[in-house]
Amino acid sequence: MNTDNNTSLIRIKEVVNITGLARATIYAKAANGTFPSPIKLSERASAWIASEIEQWVQDRISDSRGSDAA
Repeated sequence: MNTDNNTSLIRIKEVVNITGLARATIYAKAANGTFPSPIKLSERASAWIASEIEQWVQDRISDSRGSDAA
């Protein structure tokens, strides 16, 4: 099983912990295209690609601190 960050999937609790955003905010931002979209695992389960969340966080840091922070 490949567990590198390119293919790791994380559930909403971990996305909340990583980003500091509320669940509702995460889903709202995903719906309007300003946050990575989840992938469906089953009818009632979704997950995010870890590397996309990490990149989103790095982009927020760069936006906040300037392009030299990345």
